[in-house]
Amino acid sequence: MKNSTKYVFGICALLPLVACTAEEPSGLSYYEQIMGAAPLQPEHAEPRWQACAPKITATDERYATTAETGTGAGWVKRSAHDWDYFDANASDGKVLVIDYAQKAGELAFRYLANDETHDDLYEPWSSSKIMAYAGAMSLLSDNFAQPDTVVGEVKLADLITSVHSYEVSGAADGNSNAIAYYFANVAGRDYLTALFHDAWLNSGQPEVKFRGAYGPSAFAPSDSYWRTPSRSVSAQIVARDSDPGALSYRCDDCGLTGNKPMTTLASAEFLKRLATHKRVPETRMPGLSDDAVMMLFYGPGHSENSANAGGMMAGASLTPHRAIAQALQAEYPELEGLSVQDTLDAATNGNWRIFHKLGAGPSETRGTSEVVALAHICLPLADGTREFTVAAQASVNDNTEANVGHAGAKLETLLRRTVQQLISDRP
Repeated sequence: MKNSTKYVFGICALLPLVACTAEEPSGLSYYEQIMGAAPLQPEHAEPRWQACAPKITATDERYATTAETGTGAGWVKRSAHDWDYFDANASDGKVLVIDYAQKAGELAFRYLANDETHDDLYEPWSSSKIMAYAGAMSLLSDNFAQPDTVVGEVKLADLITSVHSYEVSGAADGNSNAIAYYFANVAGRDYLTALFHDAWLNSGQPEVKFRGAYGPSAFAPSDSYWRTPSRSVSAQIVARDSDPGALSYRCDDCGLTGNKPMTTLASAEFLKRLATHKRVPETRMPGLSDDAVMMLFYGPGHSENSANAGGMMAGASLTPHRAIAQALQAEYPELEGLSVQDTLDAATNGNWRIFHKLGAGPSETRGTSEVVALAHICLPLADGTREFTVAAQASVNDNTEANVGHAGAKLETLLRRTVQQLISDRP
């Protein structure tokens, strides 16, 4: 993503939301000014484990706990779900929301999609980078995701922040593709693919896999050691130069969606289990430590950067922030006329969280331009908290950079409609 015009929309984010949407930027302007913008931060942005789900009765059958669904094969069929809940058509894009609630002291979930698109394959683009990171970290022991952890000579916190921001953070150079490529090489593609199946998710979607990479080359640390000085921990981590589990983009079994095909269900479930790592022990990724999850979301120890944020909080793009702010204004008229920042802060007393990773690109293979969003969202609203994980994808015909912007605007509309419909349906 390009970052050269971040300041332009930085101004827009401070203006009333209606002023920013009256003459919507389109095409290349949307791509540069909105998708390439530094994200907003809540008034109270301190790192913390999320616990934002509303309470419901123990007899509420709209949501199901992990104890009720199990985690083995077939859990998706046993889940509380409505694959045609949202009124958007498949032509509007694909979206799936995992909506959270506290049911008899346990987290419970309902799975909501549009037009039965939950199992449609799509290319995840950069939204899948969180999976490369999490897979790599699950193979390391505890203590390797501390604020002072360095990979060679670069802080881990700056690497994961650069992955999301596409910008320089400390000694991390902003080459998101190269850094994520390195994490994928550490984890290995056989392992990353297995996580979607019997090694963890049991998604029931055999076509989903992680067999690819990002960009032309991987980040190469100055040496192969990861060090955590505060814990006196050091280990040699050798990333694969050649991975037998990797496949070419157009391999014989890859099809038009490439070598990392995913679905909204698989992508959202992956992030949901990371977001509930502390609250639902039964679905934790095997081997993944608490500090690695916190590093993904907040990047504690990150160097100063333009967003003043780390990890997924530093994710480039204002698309989800705009969409949620517009949905909140539609639901709460007293917020009308406020800026995106003020809308989010006023609605939640400055305690909102939007952890997100967008992916985007023009596809010559499919002749389309596409944008994917993967986000975990906490909205502690005055009349009831809401917490949910969302995966969404939108595309337009013709593969050009300008049309990626058109797809981004289309995705924003889809997210706005989705969030508005969700929050108007009180648990």
